[in-house]
Amino acid sequence: MGPMSTGTGPVPPPRARILGAIDLFSTLPPRELELLAAVAREKTFAPGEDLFQEGEPCRAIHIIASGIVKIYKTTPAGRQVMLAAQSAPSTVAEVPIFDGGPYPATVSALKPTVSLAIYKDDFMACCRRNPDLTLKFLEVFGRRLRHLVNLVEAITFGSVRQRLAQTLLDFAPTSGAASFDLPETQEQLAARLGTVREVISRNLSRFQAEGLIRIQRREIEILDGAGLKAEAETEI
Repeated sequence: MGPMSTGTGPVPPPRARILGAIDLFSTLPPRELELLAAVAREKTFAPGEDLFQEGEPCRAIHIIASGIVKIYKTTPAGRQVMLAAQSAPSTVAEVPIFDGGPYPATVSALKPTVSLAIYKDDFMACCRRNPDLTLKFLEVFGRRLRHLVNLVEAITFGSVRQRLAQTLLDFAPTSGAASFDLPETQEQLAARLGTVREVISRNLSRFQAEGLIRIQRREIEILDGAGLKAEAETEI
């Protein structure tokens, strides 16, 4: 089965090349990449469509072949808290594929996305044939755990204003300039920072009034990087 195309959706490169571009699978020999590519189940997702939901049984590891997804949890009150955004090429659902538990969070497409699902039995067979793959997964687990620890620390000890300032600074290097298009909507930023859109809008306006940034539609220009960094590091 070749790459799926909907006419308007993303068209990924050949599957084996996608897998090889992911750090996790980069050390696998070409034949192993071809075997994994052959058993992968391909599906396209529209923005807002879930790849899987929190609490569902984990049956597969998902490779994001193209597009961007968000990983989030939903509070009992129904509010979304965004844990991370993953851009292609990358993987999601690594932990539950090993521990046998359900998906711990929901993964939803932010942009048109193509996912390659490799089911548990096929993936475990690959791990048995390639023990180094398990060691690579430990690296991934370590990075994800460190990210979650930092996220918990930021939410526990930092204000929304601090976290927003740091997020803007994080976005700037990605764009390669002090002026960049905000890659997320204010609603998505709110989910990322564990708050609501109105609070994000209010703090962005305050940053602008204080001369830290300039906002024009979705374009952000950092006018005072040192001031924004000091805001992000302010002790409460």
